[in-house]
Amino acid sequence: MKVHQLQVGNMQNFTYILEDEKTGEAVLVDPSWDLDAVEQLITRNNLKIKYIVNTHHHFDHTIGNEAMTNTTGAKIIQHEASTLKHDIIVKDGDKIRFGESEVVVFHTPGHSKDSICLVGDGKILTGDTLFVGNCGRVDLPDGLGHEKETNFVMQPRTEEAFVELLGG
Repeated sequence: MKVHQLQVGNMQNFTYILEDEKTGEAVLVDPSWDLDAVEQLITRNNLKIKYIVNTHHHFDHTIGNEAMTNTTGAKIIQHEASTLKHDIIVKDGDKIRFGESEVVVFHTPGHSKDSICLVGDGKILTGDTLFVGNCGRVDLPDGLGHEKETNFVMQPRTEEAFVELLGG
């Protein structure tokens, strides 16, 4: 499985295309901005987009859904906790198959109740569960306040104490 990563928009988001290199079937993950660049990548690589997968419902990961559905004919996949328009629901442990490739869905609530990660072929896409150089925020609407209160990793401490806690 080949992963195409595009940094899009002014919020430092990533849109991904997961390509099954044997068949050309692909999955488009989190289409938001710069859809012309996404479409150019699809055309240049002669890809057939089978699914559009959203790692969670926030607008900066889903704003391109309708446009990309119109141009590709792909079905939209979201976690069962999502309230946005979608065609297929997934839950923890489900597999999304395209061509001869597949990714496994891991439900990772916290940033939002419908956050998922996709794991396959030694790769992981985290959406906003994990940020580059940081972790996903849990203080947004639909984030899990319970985790902020009870998760030992989220408790206030110095950086030195945090590193020591995690075995650094």
